[in-house]
Amino acid sequence: MNKNRKFYPRLFGLSLFKEKCWGCHHQTAMAFGPPFAAIAKKRTRDEMIAQILDPKNMYKHLGYKRNSMPAFKLSPKELQSITDYIMSFKDK
Repeated sequence: MNKNRKFYPRLFGLSLFKEKCWGCHHQTAMAFGPPFAAIAKKRTRDEMIAQILDPKNMYKHLGYKRNSMPAFKLSPKELQSITDYIMSFKDK
């Protein structure tokens, strides 16, 4: 194991996006779910985390008519990285 390897949160967020989110979300274009750019412009980090962890109980609070997002069990590091990645699209 290379202990000198650096951790790059944005790259980790990108890899999480590709693994868990890309099937329904795209970065700046509408897909099945809203694009990350739209999410970043209107949601707080806490709202994003709550939606990722418990969409069944969050969708009405966020103004959606139905929930089609599955819940994800992510570590704190994964949550931080994916929300950082989403927030990087705020001004796009």
